[in-house]
Amino acid sequence: MKPATAMPGARQALRCIANGLVQLLVVSIFSLAPNLPAQALTIEEEKRFGPASAPGEIRIVSSTDIEVFQPVIEGYIRAHPEVAIHYIVSPSQGLYDAVASGREEIDLVISSAMDLQMKLANDGLAQPLHEEIIAARPSWARWRDRLVGVAQEPAVVLLADEALAGGLPVPRTRRDLINLMRDYPERFRGRIGTYDPAVAGAGYLFAAQDARMSDTFWRLAEVMGRLDANLYCCSGGMIADIQAKELLMAYNVLGSYLPRGKAAHEGFEVIELEDFTITLLRTALVPANARQPGLAQDFLAFLVSPEGQSLLTERTGLPPIDPGVYAERPHLRPIRLDPGLLAQLDKLTRARFLEEWRAAMEQP
Repeated sequence: MKPATAMPGARQALRCIANGLVQLLVVSIFSLAPNLPAQALTIEEEKRFGPASAPGEIRIVSSTDIEVFQPVIEGYIRAHPEVAIHYIVSPSQGLYDAVASGREEIDLVISSAMDLQMKLANDGLAQPLHEEIIAARPSWARWRDRLVGVAQEPAVVLLADEALAGGLPVPRTRRDLINLMRDYPERFRGRIGTYDPAVAGAGYLFAAQDARMSDTFWRLAEVMGRLDANLYCCSGGMIADIQAKELLMAYNVLGSYLPRGKAAHEGFEVIELEDFTITLLRTALVPANARQPGLAQDFLAFLVSPEGQSLLTERTGLPPIDPGVYAERPHLRPIRLDPGLLAQLDKLTRARFLEEWRAAMEQP
């Protein structure tokens, strides 16, 4: 495993990793000394939408970049000019900690970390959602009346054209990726990127699901480790380094963060692996201590409505909840909203998994 300090996108990733480690340390300290002052929510970016004089304000905290949900927010405010929205971007782990501790008043939580969201809902920290919200979701995209999916997103592989120099075929499975890296180790050494599951909530979710679905994942991890893979906190850093030609391959990137348009993808392939492609549900809940639960539910109802889902798709490319996509593309495998997600959050289970992951990454 190689530090990625020499690359522009990777420098951003390293800062994210450092912030994540600080958060984890602070959380550990709080668990041992609960009387210490509460740590404030980590804010990566924020923006307020709507008139300054609006009598109602919805505080949304999300792990998703502002520009992704901005079209929906603006569409909602056009229909509700009396409401303002304060949108805050925060890392998924820190977001979970803030809600679980009750130290922040948040009206709506939107996160890519399905397992952490499930735990909040299961622990009684989410309010019942209105029937119109629940009815708008298929059974596999909701959990009871507490948690719903708002978008479904495949975790894809990005492969630079340079990786296939010499007329090599595009890999279609994890076994193909393993063979490609083993056959051309010097080409790929130091130029592979993937999530760091010890820091990124989505990264741990993806890795745990990968391992659950196929033993091939661990062989792939070992090969990436021997070739000094760079670890990232987020998809954006991997995409930036693929575009900058610093990476030749990025594994488990959220496709929704890719720039739109074919021209923006010149120089690299976007691959949905045919053995299976994990598909994430970005989920939303209303915390039990929300200040404006009625307004939050009203916004969420708009987000899952046909109009809201259309705005997501047409303006940002974020895939809407669509049951038909799994019949059309059977290699897509949804991560289901069920209590099975909680098993991988068990402290001992997580510690064992991360120990095995580190062993794979730290190959001699």
